[in-house]
Amino acid sequence: MRTATPLALGAALAGIALLAGCGTEAAGGPGAAASSAACASASPVADPAGRTWDNVTLVNRVCGPSGAPVTEFEVTNTEKEALTFTLTFTLMNESGQAMDNTTRTVESVQPGQTVRRTLDTDDEPVMARGRAARIIKVRTVAADEASSGSGACPSSGIRVTADRGDAAMGLRVVGLHLLNCGTAAYEVEGYPGLQLLDEGREPVSGVKILHGTDKISTGIGGDAAPRPVTLQPGESAYANLAWRNTTGAGDAVNAPYVRVTAKAGAAPVTVTPELDLGTTGRLGVGPWTKDETSAR
Repeated sequence: MRTATPLALGAALAGIALLAGCGTEAAGGPGAAASSAACASASPVADPAGRTWDNVTLVNRVCGPSGAPVTEFEVTNTEKEALTFTLTFTLMNESGQAMDNTTRTVESVQPGQTVRRTLDTDDEPVMARGRAARIIKVRTVAADEASSGSGACPSSGIRVTADRGDAAMGLRVVGLHLLNCGTAAYEVEGYPGLQLLDEGREPVSGVKILHGTDKISTGIGGDAAPRPVTLQPGESAYANLAWRNTTGAGDAVNAPYVRVTAKAGAAPVTVTPELDLGTTGRLGVGPWTKDETSAR
């Protein structure tokens, strides 16, 4: 059985910098040049949690076009294909206590490209609240396989996404969702095709993918017999994934990425349901089922 390698980001990232600081001068004022110099010459600092990341650096800087405090981050794509990055941050209060998490997605970063983004938003000014932030998770997906619930409809005419799921007493259930965002009817039948990938986006072996979630637990949806599903534009279907994260003898398996094929011949879409399969070696998948709430 293959296990995921924690934080195996070396091939995908040249650097991700979290930039947190405070400015005291407005642009053009006496301290503007000093602020720019501080931004350029800041030294790396240790992650408050003592975490180490491959090719990831946390940096304190004074940045901001008007001298106002901002929090920024950078991603660099060192692979040979365009990547979409999703970063999860923990926001901390003045005492250094973790308060909540937030995610940011940077789409279609080209090979060799470095992209900088601001973590702050109009309704979430991190530094203005006296907070700091740290990166706790990074996920990278080939841009042409990235899952997105918004933006232009993919050329395939469908969107495939994963919800946040439910967890109770070691049982996990995550829904895959298939939306017809195109202009023609889309037909599926049976079970979505699944390939599990570890943190390095390498295939995970030794896990049995079972048709029917009743092999994992009953009463969670996904145990009906498969049947043809026709989705008109705007309609959607779902298929549940179910597993237990029980840990016994052997190595626990984590598969953060799943490549989903809606049907034979369809282009794969990579979602991140964060499968913590323990040592069970089993994943149940239900058949595509029409979401009647989306029906016209």
